[in-house]
Amino acid sequence: MEPIDPNPADVADWARINMANWDSRVPHHEQGYALHEHTDDPNHLSRVVQFDLPRLGEIAGLRGVHLQCHIGTDTVSLARLGAQMTGLDFSAPALEVAARLAAECELQVEYVESDVYSALDQLPAGEFDFVYTGIGALCWLPSVVRWAQVVSALLKPGGFLFIREGHPMLWSLCDPRPDGLVTIEYPYFETAGTVFVEEQSYVEHDGVLESPTIVSFNHSLSEVFNALWSAGLTVTLFEEHQSVPWNPLAGEMVEFEPNEFRLREMPERLAATYTLRAVKN
Repeated sequence: MEPIDPNPADVADWARINMANWDSRVPHHEQGYALHEHTDDPNHLSRVVQFDLPRLGEIAGLRGVHLQCHIGTDTVSLARLGAQMTGLDFSAPALEVAARLAAECELQVEYVESDVYSALDQLPAGEFDFVYTGIGALCWLPSVVRWAQVVSALLKPGGFLFIREGHPMLWSLCDPRPDGLVTIEYPYFETAGTVFVEEQSYVEHDGVLESPTIVSFNHSLSEVFNALWSAGLTVTLFEEHQSVPWNPLAGEMVEFEPNEFRLREMPERLAATYTLRAVKN
C-alpha cells in the first residue's frame, strides 16, 4: 500500500472513494474467495467465522445483522449456524454476489444496501439479538462513536455486539523497509483519515483495481471502548491475537495455519487483531 499526500477533498469524500474501491474489488473477490466451497459443502463455514466460533457462542434461533457484509461469505456462515441473518453493505455489486451465494446455498438471508451510518434508515431499531462485524471493517469508518451509536440502536436490550478487527497497533505500521524493519508510520489514534493507493486487493488477481484509492481510519482501543460504553454497551470479552487472516507485512509474516498470518520471528511482539464482545444494557 502506498500512501499519498492527503487531499482534504479526498478525505471529505471518503464514502464515495471507498465505495468505488470496494465495487472494483467485487469481481476479483468473487473469483478469489473460493465460493464453491460454500455451495459444494452445506456445512462449510468461512475461515473468518471458524476462527470466531470459540468466542461467538450459540446463535441458533437469534436474529442477527452483519454490518459491512461484502459478498456475504461470513453472513452465509452465520446463517448456517442457525441465525436469522440480515447483511448490510454499501456496495450494490457486492450484494448481488452475496444474494446469489445465499440462493445457491439455499439459505434465507436478507440483504440491504446502505452505509453503516444510515443503517437505521433501512433496518428496524431495537430488533436484533446480535450485531456482527467482520474483520477489517472499522478502518473504513471515520467515526467510531457514530458506529457504536448505530450498533446500540440496532440491538435489543441484552443483545450483543461481536467483532474481530485489525488491531490499531497493526494499522499504524508501514510496509517492511528494504532492511526488513517494520516501523510505526501511521496514526494510532482516530484522525481525519489517511489516503492510500492500493492497486492490488488482499486476494491474488490479475491486473490492478479499477479504483485503487482508499481513505483509511484508525481507532485506538481506548476510543473503541469509550465509544461502546458511551452508547450503553458493556464489554464482556476482549482478546488480542498475534495473527491476522491476510498477510499485511509481506515477507515478515508467515502463514502458520490456513489463512492466519503472524510475524515470522517472535510473533508475540505484535498484537495483530482483537476480538471484542459487548452487551447492550
